[in-house]
Amino acid sequence: MPVAVITDSTAHLPEGFADRHHIRVVPLHVLIDGVTALDGVEVGPAALAEALGQRRIVTTSRPTPAEFVAEFRAALDAGAEAVVSIHLSRELSGTWEAAVLAAQEVGQDRVRIVDSRTTAMGLGFAALHAAAAAMGGASGEEVEAVAVETAKRSETLFVVETLEHLRRGGRIGPAAALLGTALAVKPVLHMSDGRILPLEKVRTMNRAVGRLVELAVLAGADEPVELAVHHLASPERAVELANRLEARMPSASGCVVSEIGAVIGAHTGPGVLAVVVQR
Repeated sequence: MPVAVITDSTAHLPEGFADRHHIRVVPLHVLIDGVTALDGVEVGPAALAEALGQRRIVTTSRPTPAEFVAEFRAALDAGAEAVVSIHLSRELSGTWEAAVLAAQEVGQDRVRIVDSRTTAMGLGFAALHAAAAAMGGASGEEVEAVAVETAKRSETLFVVETLEHLRRGGRIGPAAALLGTALAVKPVLHMSDGRILPLEKVRTMNRAVGRLVELAVLAGADEPVELAVHHLASPERAVELANRLEARMPSASGCVVSEIGAVIGAHTGPGVLAVVVQR
């Protein structure tokens, strides 16, 4: 393709999607008790859930600018005339900044960096739509515009068992974390302008899942949509949620289910369920 599309491992594209759509993926880093591993390459959801269950210290970090430089140059050396690199919100990670620094080294006339202002399949759908545009012969500027507009039309909703992981990682403020302190309260959160914000609180996980379905239906507004469901260590709940969404949203072109990787999972904890509605 004349334009290479790159994203990062927090897009959580279902298995095989990146290869099928010729999308290059740069992994973020996961540190378990100080030992670094590459997200989705050297450590996956199962190892992350096990580490959290053993109360080991799990932290995350961005890819280095040098890692982006290597990926950008590999794409250009393989024949691409331009690169569009699409990443999770700069409000959540320094990944976008590392990509910008790399683009300055490689040449900003050939590399465009997009802050999707979201993550998970909100980011994944932006990368997929951008790749489709690139495959259709779009220019770098046009592919970048597709990525930006696709990300703007996504809605990401999720529920966690506890806000403690988000609070410890600095992804949600202490005041917002108070929402989850009451007994059995399950906070429903969403992505808003690049940040994770509380939306409402529900008394049980079953009610929270029901609320995810209702909010997804509202977000879809009877338009044709694409759907994704994410989970960590909750495959049965994820499949049930996907089935309920497809039953309530007949205009959807199916629903992909994927387990979130170690980086996002480190900040949400096991039991998280998420819905991405792509209008």
